[in-house]
Amino acid sequence: LDCEQDKVKDILDQVVTVGRHVKGYHYIIANLGFIDGDLSKIQYGGANVSGFQIVDFDDPMVAKFDQGWEALEEKEYPGADSKIRYTSALTYDAVQVMTEAFQYLHKQRIDFTRRANTGDCLANPAVPWAQGVEIERALKQVHVEGITGNIQFDQHGKRVNYSVSIMELKSNGPVKIGYWNEVDKMVVNKSDIFSNDTTGMENKTVIVTTILEAPYVMTKKNADLFVDNERYEGYCVDLAAEIAKHCGFKYQLKIVQDGKYGARDAETKIWNGMVGELVYGKADIAVAPLTITLVREEVIDFSKPFMSLGISIMIKKPQKSKPGVFSFLDPLAYEIWMCIVFAYIGVSVVLFLVSRFSPYEWHTEEYEDGQIQTNESTNEFGIFNSLWFSLGAFMRQGCDISPRSLSGRIVGGVWWFFTLIIISSYTANLAAFLTVERMVSPIESAEDLAKQTEIAYGTLDSGSTKEFFRRSKIALFDKMWTYMRSAEPSVFVKTTAEGVQRVRKSKGKYAYLLESTMNEYIEQRKPCDTMKVGGNLDSKGYGIATPKGSSLGNAVNLAVLKLNEQGLLDKLKNKWWYDKGECGSGGGDSKVSPSEQTDG
Repeated sequence: LDCEQDKVKDILDQVVTVGRHVKGYHYIIANLGFIDGDLSKIQYGGANVSGFQIVDFDDPMVAKFDQGWEALEEKEYPGADSKIRYTSALTYDAVQVMTEAFQYLHKQRIDFTRRANTGDCLANPAVPWAQGVEIERALKQVHVEGITGNIQFDQHGKRVNYSVSIMELKSNGPVKIGYWNEVDKMVVNKSDIFSNDTTGMENKTVIVTTILEAPYVMTKKNADLFVDNERYEGYCVDLAAEIAKHCGFKYQLKIVQDGKYGARDAETKIWNGMVGELVYGKADIAVAPLTITLVREEVIDFSKPFMSLGISIMIKKPQKSKPGVFSFLDPLAYEIWMCIVFAYIGVSVVLFLVSRFSPYEWHTEEYEDGQIQTNESTNEFGIFNSLWFSLGAFMRQGCDISPRSLSGRIVGGVWWFFTLIIISSYTANLAAFLTVERMVSPIESAEDLAKQTEIAYGTLDSGSTKEFFRRSKIALFDKMWTYMRSAEPSVFVKTTAEGVQRVRKSKGKYAYLLESTMNEYIEQRKPCDTMKVGGNLDSKGYGIATPKGSSLGNAVNLAVLKLNEQGLLDKLKNKWWYDKGECGSGGGDSKVSPSEQTDG
């Protein structure tokens, strides 16, 4: 940007508006007054902003001059209330150079005040001023120390032997990272580039942005009786206090104004939510359930994760089913009952056929019809008696008839052994199935959601969950995103609380996709009518965010690692999730198969 500082400010404001102030962009301000302008808007975006500074305010001579300048009355000397700009410094040095030159001419007794031979400015060809050569020679002889450093000229009138500071914009303001001169050329101090300490933070109140989201940050019931940080409670409130204690700084909690986590507008490229407050310098650190993602990492820095989680499915807990008339069939599967029926019919038919062919099942009966006596061969195992015998054996009851042939007894023995196993298994499971009320969930996994349209499903309108589905290349998740994007009415919600209420009021016709930790927490809260189904769809973590290049980043990261090693992070989760639960040990009766369970 090769223009004056006033124009630079307008250009940088426009850069912020169109979202070109993030990581990946580098702006070089080509004038000599890097610190003269207001760079606060672009300071936290992540873009590299560098430039040059010719006035060194650390120089004792400049500091003395600046002190005298600021002591002047602003009414008489406009601008005396601020640091001198580089253009004013150059003007001051120019006057000083002219003064030195004229003093040199005076010592040489050269009279340059005579009006003779003044020359005609409009003459063609031009007629030089007679004293001009003397003044030029005097200017080249000047060697003074000015506000802009050493002032000296070569034989061509070019300034030589001066130094220019190389500046870079950091999260804490402009920082000198090196210098340039004719002898050494560009010299960069790497320690200034990569410095990351928290020196001086003890005297500064750090602004901590967060979001009202139970159980992370909640307003106390009697919040009016407290002030500042004491008005809030929750997991992140306790975590912020521990981080501040380990890093040694004072802090003030600030609830994000728009109630959003942080996403970049696709058209304007402007960040909203907590990420936006960090990017645009409205906060120093974000302690909240903020998911670590690639697009956020490009503009802000994250600590190591303080909590691991994944996207999960929340549905309304289905009504528990009471035992019905045919509940006695539940201990065995439908397929088993069908096999038993076919086995029953098959054994009866085999027994009937065996009895037909075996002579041992036949016997002679005498009949008297008047005076006539007849003998007739009969067989007791007709088809109906065979069915009756098999049914009696299955029901563990006796029967008036029994097979007498070896083959018939083998068939009967096999059937008795079969019924012994079946009845024993049935009896063992019957009591449990009749006494335990069971829930039938219409959705068991993301696949179940994707292949149906009766139950709508959606996410938070601005957050990492929505971004996950939007960017996913997996066919299942891409199909779900296509549905969510085109669904009418909209399936997206502005807050998690709105999403939970929509699940509760939808009568089972809406599923909400959210982080597993929040899902587990809501399961433990009254009226205990939601439940988590299936496993996590992905794996990610919550991190503490700081502006790009912030001096707090390294200290916060070390504090998180230390708290994790001490087990304090687990204690905080147990405190706010389970110790304060309202639904008992059963919770929300989450339906997650052992193979689908994911850590965090």
